[in-house]
Amino acid sequence: MGTKIRIAIAGYGNLGRGVVAAIAQNADMELVGVFSRRDPASVTLLNSNAPVHAMADIHKFKNDIDVLILCGGSKNDLPEQGPALAAMFNTVDSFDTHAKIPEYFQAVNQAAEPAGNTALISVGWDPGLFSLNRLFGEAMLPQGETYTFWGKGLSQGHSDALRRVPGVKAAVQYTIPVPSAVDRVRNGELPALSTREKHTRDCYVVLAAGANEATVTQAIVTMPDYFADYDTSVNFITEEQLQRDHAAMPHGGFVIRSGKTGAGTQQVVEYSLKLDSNPEFTSSVLVAYARAAFRLNQQGSVGAKTVFDVAPGLLSPKTAADLRKELL
Repeated sequence: MGTKIRIAIAGYGNLGRGVVAAIAQNADMELVGVFSRRDPASVTLLNSNAPVHAMADIHKFKNDIDVLILCGGSKNDLPEQGPALAAMFNTVDSFDTHAKIPEYFQAVNQAAEPAGNTALISVGWDPGLFSLNRLFGEAMLPQGETYTFWGKGLSQGHSDALRRVPGVKAAVQYTIPVPSAVDRVRNGELPALSTREKHTRDCYVVLAAGANEATVTQAIVTMPDYFADYDTSVNFITEEQLQRDHAAMPHGGFVIRSGKTGAGTQQVVEYSLKLDSNPEFTSSVLVAYARAAFRLNQQGSVGAKTVFDVAPGLLSPKTAADLRKELL
């Protein structure tokens, strides 16, 4: 088997826990450490004896880590941590603020390239696997339209936005594709769909003591960027119901490319995901791309990269010869 790829984790939340579990399923990797901003003594890893260190000490481990998987949030953590850590390590992250990916790429590249490190950014299922499928669809069917539907699933970003509304004690939000819109796309109709026509948003809210339902509802359904452009339902429930019925983090969705070839023949390509745990699946994608980051770096391919720059064979623990024999 040779030497195992030494993986470390920066940040131990839902994503970090998923990465620990995913590494355990990959025989060519070992978890060598977890770095946290919390007191390391207060962090207990699930099913792993790897040491936990203070994030402030991470620079001391430059020679002990092959790839560092960044498990912080895209809003506040990664814009700062991504470039800083790519200057020290090969990294993989799941930066998912689509509009800011170009500027984030530049910042990470400027840190990674001079240091001779390889940094894979925006890895996950969207951005990530869905991005690849949008590219495949466009490249194969240049005359057509691409449609991305998300859900049914719990949106962590939108749930977080709900919890910031005054009067909300706790909340979750589900993104749900509109079935009639999905059917029209699958039928090859090439419909022009507005934001409102593609998805609805279902909110489940625990009200804070003394808060008013109508006031909270109005604040939610008019929130720009998150809910104003969608048909949004707000359901008030108890804390017990929230914990009992809404603790899991399911998600998924579809990428559909609908187009015409040759003499106007209709072609529809679809890729879909159905996930019981969004963070665990995203973690599994990060771990596969950590293998690719290690191999790219060994080949001398440095700087920031995205899923578009990674050959699929680099994701697999199998040799190129085995892949040709077994999967081609």
